[in-house]
Amino acid sequence: MLEHRCQIEVRYSETDMMGVVYHGSYLPWLEVARTGLLAAHGLPYRELEADGFYLPVTEIQLRYLRPARYGDTVTVLATLREKPAVRLRVDYVLTRDAEVLAEGHTRHVFIDKAGRPQRPPAVFRALAEARFPGR
Repeated sequence: MLEHRCQIEVRYSETDMMGVVYHGSYLPWLEVARTGLLAAHGLPYRELEADGFYLPVTEIQLRYLRPARYGDTVTVLATLREKPAVRLRVDYVLTRDAEVLAEGHTRHVFIDKAGRPQRPPAVFRALAEARFPGR
């Protein structure tokens, strides 16, 4: 399992007139956590792209449980629980202190510059083998 936590300071521009975070504002937070997860484990997204690999989102599921508000500090935990192959899933839990605000996942597929599905790069496969042995 791979994990990464990041903190997001809720900006006024991410909220509605009531000071509640607009639902679409959560998606960039997931991206911050996901790219942080990859970088924290030696796979900066920029290097994947430089090597000709891309990870477009193919599915997003997000359940909103409590509102985040202007001025909150939201912690986003991104977790890769399964050994990735051509596809991978990242799970997320968004909290304010100990209160869960939202939870969900994204699914991705490795593709090349032409948009064709690809096996992950060798460095990614090596990391997966080390972190998910026997799976």
